[in-house]
Parts: sequence; C-alpha cells; structure tokens
Amino acid sequence: MELKKSPFHKKYIESNAKLVNFAGWEMPISFDGLIHEHESVRNSIGFFDISHMGVISIRGTNPKEYIQKFFPTNLYSIAKGQGCYSFFLNNDGGIIDDLIIYDLGIQNNSYSEILLIVNASRYEKDLNWLRINLEKEPINLLNAKEEKALIAVQGKNAFKYFTEWSCYSIEHLKSFGCEYRELDNFLDSGKIFFAKTGYTGEDGLEILLPKKLALNLWDFLISKNIPPCGLGSRDTLRLEAGLPLYGQDLDESVNPYEAGFGSIVHLENGHDFFGKKSLERIGSNEIKKKLVGIEIIGKAIARKGYEIFKEGKLIGNITSGSWSPTLKKPIALGYISTEYSELNQEVEILIRGKIFKGIISKKRFYKKDF
Repeated sequence: MELKKSPFHKKYIESNAKLVNFAGWEMPISFDGLIHEHESVRNSIGFFDISHMGVISIRGTNPKEYIQKFFPTNLYSIAKGQGCYSFFLNNDGGIIDDLIIYDLGIQNNSYSEILLIVNASRYEKDLNWLRINLEKEPINLLNAKEEKALIAVQGKNAFKYFTEWSCYSIEHLKSFGCEYRELDNFLDSGKIFFAKTGYTGEDGLEILLPKKLALNLWDFLISKNIPPCGLGSRDTLRLEAGLPLYGQDLDESVNPYEAGFGSIVHLENGHDFFGKKSLERIGSNEIKKKLVGIEIIGKAIARKGYEIFKEGKLIGNITSGSWSPTLKKPIALGYISTEYSELNQEVEILIRGKIFKGIISKKRFYKKDF
C-alpha cells in the first residue's frame, strides 16, 4: 500500500531527510541529526511537520451538547479561543485516543465550530466512533485538513518568529489559547488556525493553514536558519516532558487514572459519557497499576515491553524509553504495580538479558526554566 505524503514531502527530499513509515505516512525521522534538532528546540526554536495528524471539524448549533458524551472532560470549561486536552474513551473507560479539543466559537454568523486534533494512527477509528454515535444528530463532521498542512513551531523563540512572519502579535493568547482568523498579510489565503500548544515541553504553536501558505512559512523559517525537526527528536522531547504517546503509553487497556490523568475526568460535572460507569467503579477502588517515570542508572536504553522487577518479582513493563539529550542519561515511562510506585524507589529493568537499576521518578523529567 502506498504511503500517504505530506504537502511538505518535496521539502523532505530537498533536505535529504531520513524517511520512515509512520502510521501509513512517509515522514522524516530526522533532517540533520536527532541530537541537533532536540537541542535546537530546547535552546531556541525548531519546527515540525505534523500534517500526518488528523483534524476533525464539528459544526452545528451548540455542538458541545452533542459531543460531550464522548469526553470525560467538561467541554463547557472552555470558551471560544480556548483548548483542552482530553480522551476518547470506550465503554470500559479504556483510552481510544488522546486529543486536543479547541472551541472556535461562532463562524460566519451561522454555526459554532469545534476542532479536534487527533493521532494519525487513530484518525479513522475516532472519526467512525463519532459518526456511529452522532448519526442522527444535527451536526456536520468534516476533515478540516483537506488541502491544508499542519506545522508545529516549538521553543522559546517560537512566538517571536511567528509574529515576524505573520505581522500579528499573539501576546494576548494564553497556553492552549487558539484563534481561527484571517491575517492581514495573507488575506488571499483565508482563515488560518493557530494555537499555543505543542508536544515538546516548550512554548510553541501548532498551525493549520493552506498548502501554499504552509510552504511560505517553511521557507521563511529556513531563511532564518531555524531547523526542521523529525519524529526522532519529537519523541525524545515529549518523553523528557513526560507526555504520553498513543500506542505506547496509552491504549484501550489503560484508563485515565492509571495513566495519571484523573484531573481531566470531571465526574463532579455530572454529565454522562462513554466509560463513565466504569470510571466511577475504578475511582472508588485503588488502581492496580500506574504510569511512572524511571531514571535508569548507567547508559542502557529501556525499550517498550522490557520487564521491570522489584527484588526479583515482575512488577511491570516499560512503555517508552530513550537517551535524554538534555539530562544526559536514559529515561523511561512504564506501568508498574501501584504498591511499588512511590517516588525514589529502586527497581530493576531487564535490558537485553542484563539487569540495570532504575529509580522511580516523576513522569516529567524536564521543565522549562523561562
């Protein structure tokens, strides 16, 4: 089966990027080396093509009324120009996908619009889950990415360069704030969407815009010697920031409490949602496993599936692991039995037939200092 290609694919070729199959898309794993790209984002700025991700538009009169049942998070806690992180859940409370939900407010004086940005590997499942359960409701579901590209500009200088390119200040936007508007410099391109969100632990923007304008933004960033970054550095950046990856740290066998996201389950709101009854039962009992951070002693890298032990007893498995370019040591995420999940406990990880010591830590290994 032929791989899908981003609007930036020709740019990959021109840049001699190393390409891989990611969720059915031919995407760059790196351009000029993972470490260089990682450090550029941590120290200043870098940008990522994230056009493989799914973008779903939900339009209608008060669409929140109809889609609230999909999410454990109270959608009325965000207003126009705001976003929130949440999950699609199945009836057992398992995580179908993690996503960001944006409220775009009233459009064209006629309908309200909600935008969902979802994982590439789960886009079709998410869309079908919505369609099946909204079939009779008076709302429209659209692929909001058609003829567009999605780009993430990340790092402490991201806002500065976006403002230079667009001639539009975004100082008024807070974290998770968003706008969907025309920009005076690019009126012929129509509205573009941008939000102060990202997947690196740094300040940054995610921008949805027409293909031609997206190429203009790419060329502008390159002209400023800002490096394009691949999936490799995106993974090490998100792992340092303690951000989960669907398919590794999250899946349908895991619920929000086990993953450490009980704060976005708003049972107190009283609204009904898929998986609510299961989460109510789980919430009243102690969870049996928990996602934790692990700092590994030595230089061995723990990969997904590697076993975690406590005094010879199997207590869990690694879900994500890598060398941390910022901390200069191996780090990992993994699910372990809750009774062993206290911070600073020592555990053992079996890596390629050898036992290495690890220390239970917070999932967020890195926090920006500006």
